[in-house]
Amino acid sequence: MSGSAGRISRFEVERVHFMPKELRSGILYVSQEFGTAAHLCACGCGSKVRTPLDPTAWSVEETKKGPTLRPSVGNWQKPCRSHYLIIRGEVIWAEKWTPKQIAAGRRQEEARRESHYRQLYGENAGIFRRLSVWLRNLFR
Repeated sequence: MSGSAGRISRFEVERVHFMPKELRSGILYVSQEFGTAAHLCACGCGSKVRTPLDPTAWSVEETKKGPTLRPSVGNWQKPCRSHYLIIRGEVIWAEKWTPKQIAAGRRQEEARRESHYRQLYGENAGIFRRLSVWLRNLFR
C-alpha cells in the first residue's frame, strides 16, 4: 500500500454541515444535510475519499466503539488502489480487486440502484434515476 507508514487504524465520526477544506487523518466527516461522508484514505496516501450516503450507495452507523461505513471503500481510481472496511471505528483491510472484479462490482451496484428506483417509482424509475445521478454528480 502507498504510504503504509502513515496507515490509519481507527476512525471516529465528526458531524459537519459543510465538509472542511482540510481533512484530518482518522476522522470520518459526515454531513447528513448533504448526504455525504468524507475521509482521508486509510492507507495514509493523503487522498480524499468521498462517499455519497443514500440507500443505493453507502451508509454510516455510529456505535460506541466508532463508525461503521458500508459497503467497503475501494479506491480504484486512486494510485494506492486501497480496499478496506471501517467497522466500529476499526480499519479492516480487504484484498485489492482485479479490473474484472471492479467491473463486476460496478455492475452489481448499478443493478442494486436500478432495483431500488424501480421499487420506489415503478415505470418512472428511469427518469428519477437520471435525476439522482445528475444531482449526485453536481455535488461531487
